[in-house]
Amino acid sequence: MLTEKIHIRLASINNCMSRRDASMNRLTSLGVGGCAELLMIPETKEALGEILGLSREHTLPVVFLGRGFNSLVLDGGVEGIVIALWKMRSITENDDGTLYIGAGLSHSAVTHFCITNGLSGLEFTCGIPGTAGGWIAMNAGIPESEVGSLLISADLVTPDGPIAMSAEDLCFHYRGVAGLPADSAIVGGTFGIEKTDPERVNSSVRKFLAQRSRTQPLNQPSCGSVFKNPPGNSAGRLIEEAGLKGARRGRALISTKHANFIVTEKGATSGDVVALIDLARNRVFETTGILLTTEVRILGVPDSSSNEER
Repeated sequence: MLTEKIHIRLASINNCMSRRDASMNRLTSLGVGGCAELLMIPETKEALGEILGLSREHTLPVVFLGRGFNSLVLDGGVEGIVIALWKMRSITENDDGTLYIGAGLSHSAVTHFCITNGLSGLEFTCGIPGTAGGWIAMNAGIPESEVGSLLISADLVTPDGPIAMSAEDLCFHYRGVAGLPADSAIVGGTFGIEKTDPERVNSSVRKFLAQRSRTQPLNQPSCGSVFKNPPGNSAGRLIEEAGLKGARRGRALISTKHANFIVTEKGATSGDVVALIDLARNRVFETTGILLTTEVRILGVPDSSSNEER
């Protein structure tokens, strides 16, 4: 719990909005989950640094939020501070043939900028939901390409101030980053791109989007891929072969279009989603001996009135 004194100190930070008991079900793509004890939206790196400094001083838990994709918030809510990086939205084509993207910029905004300016290399990210900061933090990608392979460097904010790290030092791996310093936030990244004809970029984007539309439930609330793909295998295929396409718990179900997606209906709870995650993990392990690990971030605490487990 945050004390009133700490609340007052955090609320006094300049260039930063704060909101107590913010409903996370409105801020995440699944539309489920409890409240954040305190939501903070810094507009500058300096404000972000102050938040991180105070959180370190008082040993407060911190969670970073983009647009709430790849995140499942439990019904008991999130203790401590949720920092939304929505204001870090700059994007700049540099003279040296690189592209700087702020952490809060949406996937659609990145795609639009690249098409308009004829910048090739990031087409595969079109339709990967969320923001550029989330892409970097989870090394988002498709089987053929990952964000980490195009990143040159990332800008971070720590409790001690801003720093830059090379992609090599960040140590990217499948759906993650091993070298990210503790208590740090990614606020942007510089990517290698190729200048080309805008129509060529647009054509490539259309192909990727058409493929996603054919294979993923883009018109329903989801968190994207629930599980990481096991080495040499596909989580979606394993779940489908276990007979779980269309399986339902409450107001959530395993998509009939792609078995590694869980979609929600109005009235769903995070407990419904967690029950399906457990069902898929257990059934696949029983039938194949393969233990699936989650790609989605599970945040917060269970509702004490339910049997929901993390």
